[in-house]
Amino acid sequence: MDRINPLLTPSQAPFGAPAFDKITIEDYLPAFKVGIEETMAEVDKIVANTDAPTFENTIEALEYSGETLSTVEGIFFNVLEAESDEKMQALAEEVSPMLSDLSMYISQNDGLFQRVKALYDKRDSLCLDKDQMRLLEKTYKNFEMSGAALPEDKKKQYAEYCKQANLLSLKFSNNVLAATHAWTLHLTDEADLAGLPDYVKEMGASSAKEKGLDGWLFTLDRPSYGPFMKYSTRRDLREKMYREFGKRAVGGEFDNTDVIRQIIDLRIKSVNLQGYSCYSDFALERRMAKTTPTVLSFIDKLMAPSLPKARAEVADILAYAKKNGFEDEQLMPWDFTFWSERLQEAEYSLNEEILKPYFQLDKVIDAVFDLANRLYGITFEERKDIPVYHKDVKVYDVKDENGEHLSLFYADFFPRETKRGGAWMTEFMGQYQKDGKDYRPFISIVTNFTKPTESTPSLLTHDEVVTFLHEFGHSLHGMLSKGKYPSLCGTNVARDFVELPSQIMENWAFEPEYLNTFARHYKTGETIPSDLIDKIVAAKNYLAAYLQVRQLQFGVIDMAWHTLTSLPEEGAVEFEKKILAPYATLPPVEGCATCPSFGHIFSGGYSAGYYSYKWAEVLEADGFSLFQEKGIFSHEASDKFRKEILERGSSEPEDVLYRNFRGHDPQPEALLVKLGIISK
Repeated sequence: MDRINPLLTPSQAPFGAPAFDKITIEDYLPAFKVGIEETMAEVDKIVANTDAPTFENTIEALEYSGETLSTVEGIFFNVLEAESDEKMQALAEEVSPMLSDLSMYISQNDGLFQRVKALYDKRDSLCLDKDQMRLLEKTYKNFEMSGAALPEDKKKQYAEYCKQANLLSLKFSNNVLAATHAWTLHLTDEADLAGLPDYVKEMGASSAKEKGLDGWLFTLDRPSYGPFMKYSTRRDLREKMYREFGKRAVGGEFDNTDVIRQIIDLRIKSVNLQGYSCYSDFALERRMAKTTPTVLSFIDKLMAPSLPKARAEVADILAYAKKNGFEDEQLMPWDFTFWSERLQEAEYSLNEEILKPYFQLDKVIDAVFDLANRLYGITFEERKDIPVYHKDVKVYDVKDENGEHLSLFYADFFPRETKRGGAWMTEFMGQYQKDGKDYRPFISIVTNFTKPTESTPSLLTHDEVVTFLHEFGHSLHGMLSKGKYPSLCGTNVARDFVELPSQIMENWAFEPEYLNTFARHYKTGETIPSDLIDKIVAAKNYLAAYLQVRQLQFGVIDMAWHTLTSLPEEGAVEFEKKILAPYATLPPVEGCATCPSFGHIFSGGYSAGYYSYKWAEVLEADGFSLFQEKGIFSHEASDKFRKEILERGSSEPEDVLYRNFRGHDPQPEALLVKLGIISK
């Protein structure tokens, strides 16, 4: 008897959750094939319909097609990021062209496009409600931007470019993961640990033990790399770590420099077919910013006042370092984090080692859930009867204040070799409504927080508390969604709007009234002293200009690549060096570059969109002022944010949603004032 594929049968787990306990890698490819076949058949049925096109038999039918494939994709690609191996990566490379072919089969299907166009052309006479009109307009625009209006020969060329670009993006991501884990710093002499706090030593010892090694092992994963660079007094080892981190995927076995050029070349060629001179012009049409000049002007408006202040901050750190034994004439990048931490300690008597004992992960989880309860009335109940893809993952049943099920929430906190670096929110299934039923989402948060050791629980830095709140804000956007059409629900919003719910949540990490509710010393149970909270708040804008410029530099790199009309003569590393030279705050390091590991723009969804983080910061700086005005736990403010932003998805243009919430358009000055870069 043939085995039943758990990806192709209704899950028997509570709420129909993914049956991770039954799914094997062998199940994915057959499930993808069935999902693709079903989707093509559903599209063919829409096209073959001899009835005149209506919103229901064309737009809605298309929107709800591909249910099986959506399920398989939602599971596979999220597991690929969090629990990957060579087999999963090889499978991703196999199915990616199949999915590209399907995408083009739909988006360049002339019969389908003509039905959509017929409805779009008479949209004002169809008596559609807001959601329906929004879906029709976005569906038409998606077809147009996918080459549906191109001549047949150009359609085929466009499809081929997209397929190649998708494969290269996968290769880019795999190279970064492999390069990150290809190098480690193995230390056996305790003298090499000079300056490292106990928790960093314990982490290093634990990593070494896992590998069957003596001594201490440090990696290029952020939870290991970051603390080492911040605390090690061994400048030679910091330099070694920095150079290895900075040249990930630069040359060698996992080189991404040529992959970048190939991706950019394909992006230029594909948008040229549609009459755009550069990729950013194409990508920005569907975002709040709308145009390339708007984004470039936005970056300039923030950069102009920030850059001189950032350079002054670096000069202050150099002056402090020289007073304390630093003998060189300039700070190198491997010096900056170390000496900036020392100066922060001197100015604010504050460092991670002092704060970490007050932020035990288990307590922070409870506190984040409690904040969601205070703002939105929702509760979280851990469920041990729901399958997970890794033993570290926890699952929670999220309920509204009336006890009604809202969502499942998966939490995967700790680093491992099979997980990519960073932190992100995603979903195994998004919320939508169909045939009178509200399908509730399966939301996931993935981070790389420090693992517990034999003697110490997982303790977070304050920055990691901020990261947790950030990703949880995205999660709320997914969990509280209350829309109808899948493509308009939850976080399916414009790229430069999606960071608003996440970044606004970060603010609570600096509110004494909130911190006092949960920050307890993990050994003594002592509440965090008020003077430490005062220091956290006082230090909030420490290096604000430098950190702002760092983010803007990423945006500059992104836009530089995506405003190209042809490939540059220089290689990727040299091109980056040239582009960033006017915005430098620290000396460049030969052979090191950001681009070859910059997954956001080469294998993620932020191509011509990295500015979105700062764009959303402007939104949240203005948006959080309502909570400051009404009270940080104000139901009036949180109800408005929930109803006008979190529940609405992309049911209306994002600038309209924001004005509905706040009553006006935000200005960049709001962020500059908040960061202390300019005064009111």
